[in-house]
Amino acid sequence: MTYEEALSFIHSVDWRGSKLGLERTQELMEKLGHPEKQMKFIHIAGTNGKGSTAAMLAAILTESGYRTGLYTSPYIDRFNERMQINGEQIPDQELAELTEYILPYARAMEDAPTEFELVTALAMVWFARRRCEVVVLEVGMGGELDSTNVIDVPEIAIITAMGLDHVAELGPTMTDIARAKAGIIKPGGSVILYGGNPEADRVFEQVCAEKNAALYYPDFSKIIPKEFDLSGQCFTYQYWTDVRIPLVGEYQMKNAAVVLETVKVLRSKGWKLDGEPVRRGLLATRWPARFEVLRRDPVFIVDGGHNPHGIQATAESLRRLFPGKKFTFVTGVMADKDVESILGLIVPLAEQFFAVRPNNPRAMAAEELASRIEKLGVRATACASVADGVAKAVAAEGPDGVACALGSLYMSGEVRACLS
Repeated sequence: MTYEEALSFIHSVDWRGSKLGLERTQELMEKLGHPEKQMKFIHIAGTNGKGSTAAMLAAILTESGYRTGLYTSPYIDRFNERMQINGEQIPDQELAELTEYILPYARAMEDAPTEFELVTALAMVWFARRRCEVVVLEVGMGGELDSTNVIDVPEIAIITAMGLDHVAELGPTMTDIARAKAGIIKPGGSVILYGGNPEADRVFEQVCAEKNAALYYPDFSKIIPKEFDLSGQCFTYQYWTDVRIPLVGEYQMKNAAVVLETVKVLRSKGWKLDGEPVRRGLLATRWPARFEVLRRDPVFIVDGGHNPHGIQATAESLRRLFPGKKFTFVTGVMADKDVESILGLIVPLAEQFFAVRPNNPRAMAAEELASRIEKLGVRATACASVADGVAKAVAAEGPDGVACALGSLYMSGEVRACLS
C-alpha cells in the first residue's frame, strides 16, 4: 500500500461519519494487542486551547528527554501532523504500512469503526512500536465516548477553556457539554482545570469528588505580562519568571499557566522536568493557525477560531496588539456553527470582509455569508475561493495594514499555503 492509497482508505466512505461510543475502539484495541496499555498518557479535553496546550506539553517533555508522542486533530497542511514523536510527523511509508496492517482487523468488525477511530488505533500502534514513554493525547470530540478515552487512568487529565460547541452531539447546555468532557476523569486520577466557567466547573468538581480524583486549578491572577508583540510574549507566572512563548494570542499565557501547573503535578509524581528544559520546550513550541503571523507587509494573521469563545479570544488579542485599529477579515464558516454570534464579535473590529467558502461540505456559501455580514452594516465581498479572498485582503490593506483570516480551521491550511 502506498501513502496515497493509505489516505484513500482512511478517508473512504466505509468509515465516514461520527458515532459516539467506545465499543468499536475497544474491540479494535483488543484485536491489535492493546497497544494503548504500553504507554503513559496526558489526556486533554475542552472546547478551546486543547491543541496549543498539547503542543506546549509535548515540547517540554521532549526537551526533558522523554520519548513523547503527540496526537491531535484536525490537521492544517498534511494528515501526518495528527501524530508526531518528539516533534517529527509520522513518515509516509510508516503510515502506509500501519494502515495496511490495521485494514483486515477493521474490515472484519461487524460494527465498522469510524475514520477517527481508525486513526486513533493507527496512532496507538505507531506510538507503541516506537516505544513512546508518554503520549499527549487530544480528545477529538467530547470526552466520555470519544475513542481516545479507551486508555486507563492517565498521568493527568486536563480540561481546557470551556464554551458551547458540538451541541448537536454533546447536548444543548453547558452542563451537558461539561458532563461529556468530564468523562476523561477517571477514579483516583489527577485533573487540571482551566476553569472560569461556573456552570461547567460545578460539573467537573462534582465528578472529581465522586471519583476521588485530585483537582488542581491554575491561578491566572498570578500572570504578570511583560512583553507582547508579533514574535511572541514574555510573562511571569508564580515562581516562573520571564517565561517566553512564541505563541502570539493573549489567551496563550493562560494556556501556558495550565501547562506550568501540569509540570508541577508531574514533578510530584516523579517526572524529571527541570526548569531549563521546561523553558526551552515552551520557547520551541510551534502550533500553526492559532493566531499565527504569516507576513508583516501587510501584517496577515490566521486564526482557527471557529466558535464564539474562540473568536472572542482572537478579538481580544487583536485589540491588545493593535488598539483602535480596524481590520480586513477573510472569513469562512461552517453552516452549523453559531454564525450570528461569531460575526457579532468581530464586526465591531471590521473595516471590511472578504467572505469565502472553506473546502468542506458543511461550509456556508460565500454569497450567503457575505449577505449576513452586510445586514450587520459592514461591507462584505463574496470571493470565488480562499486564495481569491486572501489576495483581495492583501491588496486592500497595502504594506502597512492588518488582515486576519478566521472562522474555520478547515481553511487555515489553504490560507497558509497562499502566504508561504
